[in-house]
Amino acid sequence: MRDDTPEERRRVHLSRTFDEDAELYDRARPGYPPELFDDLTDVAGIGPGCRVLEVGAGTGKATVPLAERGCRITAVELGAAMAAVARRNLAGFETVEIVTADFETWPLPKEPFDAVVSATAFHWIDPAVRMARAADALRPGGALAVVATQHVAGGSEEFFIEVQNCYERFDPATPAGLRPPAAEDIDTSDHADEVARSGRFGPVVFRRYEWDLTYTTAEYLQVLRTYSGHRALPPEAREGLLECIARLVDRRYGGQVTKRYLTELRVSRTAPSLQ
Repeated sequence: MRDDTPEERRRVHLSRTFDEDAELYDRARPGYPPELFDDLTDVAGIGPGCRVLEVGAGTGKATVPLAERGCRITAVELGAAMAAVARRNLAGFETVEIVTADFETWPLPKEPFDAVVSATAFHWIDPAVRMARAADALRPGGALAVVATQHVAGGSEEFFIEVQNCYERFDPATPAGLRPPAAEDIDTSDHADEVARSGRFGPVVFRRYEWDLTYTTAEYLQVLRTYSGHRALPPEAREGLLECIARLVDRRYGGQVTKRYLTELRVSRTAPSLQ
């Protein structure tokens, strides 16, 4: 099970849940490894003066580091509350514009972009149009950079085995015996396949980063409250689940757990002959 492959029948509904508490999202969600942004410079050519279209900017978790690198950014965010927080977080950057709109129907500017960047958001965009829309927004030879993050085996491994009892009790959709996969077992070749099917881009360059983040019980519950699947649960089931998790962390793991993330950068460039 991958974190960036929502069921198509629930994609739109789940994608709307993030805007319900944008302030919590901004406080609780982690950012991205600094080396990812170094690789964006090396692989995608993103640097000072680069014209970037960000798709699904959220509260600006990736926008801020891009702005700090001197990019000129148009950031499109569907959620009005998320966009408002992003504007506050980016208020110090004159070269950043936050647009409240859905990328699928937003009128593309006449001037093409050097890069389209989407951090932990591209999977929420309609798969029927996202590749074509990204390509249409880019100049010949421009880069599409998609960032995806997965929860993988590592960190407090025993906790993530034990906590499945809570999920199976309060969320009947939880597969029995679910475990975080090993990083090397995460197969994201479906993105390369989608890029190839579009006929608009060249080969995909992949970069991967594994990193650990330790949470207190309260911090971990906060981040769980930002996840679409948790937010979509009935309130009674969601609160029961979180109480079960809190008891487990406090009683068995000393009030803190470490989660291992796998972040992947996927960069492909438009083919000039096809523009």
